[in-house]
Amino acid sequence: MADAEQKRESGTSLMFIGLAVWVADLLVVFFLPSGMKLGRENTFFAIIAVLAVLGLILMIAGYLRRGKAEE
Repeated sequence: MADAEQKRESGTSLMFIGLAVWVADLLVVFFLPSGMKLGRENTFFAIIAVLAVLGLILMIAGYLRRGKAEE
C-alpha cells in the first residue's frame, strides 16, 4: 500500500515539475521579441522547443506513473 502511495506522489511531482518547465518556457516566449530585435530568434526557438518537449515528457511520465500506482 505504501508503495502505491509513493508512486502516486512521485507521479504527481513529475507532473508538477513538467508544468513548472512549461511556465519557464512561457518566460522565454515573453522575451522572444527582444531576441528578435537582436537577431537571435533561432536560439529562442530552439530553447522554446526543448523546454516544451521536456515538459511534455515529464508530464507524460508522471501521468503514467500515477496510472500504474492505481492498478
